[in-house]
Amino acid sequence: MKRFFNLILGALAMLTVALLSAYLAMRITIHGREVVVPDLTGLTLADAGAKTSGLGLRINLQDRFYAPNVAAGHVIAQSPAAGSKVRREWAVRVTESLGPQQVDIPNLIGQTERPAAIAIRQRSLEVGVIAHLPAGGDAGIILAQTPTPDAQGIDRPRVSLLLSEPQDPAQGPAFVMPSLSGLTLAAASARTAAVGLHLVSAEDVAAPVPAAASTAVPTASPTTAATAAAGTAAASAPAAPAAVPTFTMGTVVAQSPPAGYRVVPGDAVKITLGH
Repeated sequence: MKRFFNLILGALAMLTVALLSAYLAMRITIHGREVVVPDLTGLTLADAGAKTSGLGLRINLQDRFYAPNVAAGHVIAQSPAAGSKVRREWAVRVTESLGPQQVDIPNLIGQTERPAAIAIRQRSLEVGVIAHLPAGGDAGIILAQTPTPDAQGIDRPRVSLLLSEPQDPAQGPAFVMPSLSGLTLAAASARTAAVGLHLVSAEDVAAPVPAAASTAVPTASPTTAATAAAGTAAASAPAAPAAVPTFTMGTVVAQSPPAGYRVVPGDAVKITLGH
């Protein structure tokens, strides 16, 4: 009997050692494949790619922004942040600087989509979001654009367009959602009420979240969309940000639906107030 128990204890000890060895081997294998993400900010894309490749990581160009203080072709942001531990073959997303804005935004109002897209690309810009709004007149005509013609201080090389489409009498009147960013609760309520919308909630946040500012605030109906686009240029959906506004106490820092989306009278609008 004693010999039997000794065999059982020996087997249990061997099993414990085997499990512990397997656990340690697995831990070493997992952590042995981890690397520390290097700091890529300020490097050219080529140098950043070489640096990540040497560590077994991949680089993924996520976005491109104008940056007056960073030379074109250099990294201005990355994710994960430098110092983070990730597994090998992980993709590090980077944002490339386009340098200072040196290109003029063309006036595309009244054109159709194809020649407008050609004009955009000829200036090394990108076609952004294409939105549509029921309006009188011919379909496929650009009613508004974001950024507006000759805009300065934009952050992205994207030009979004708002195109006309045939009106559907069954749908009733429609509007472009105006931007409420930076407005007080009273001003936001008045602006939404002017186009038949209404606020259903106003959430307060202690730390304002920067909201992308539209370059214009349209409130035109489809029958007057072309006139409004010529004077106050509606933002397309979602609008390409032109700048980050500075919010004061009790002003709108977020809204739903976002500026530039199609809305109809009676739609509800939710806003967030910063304080």
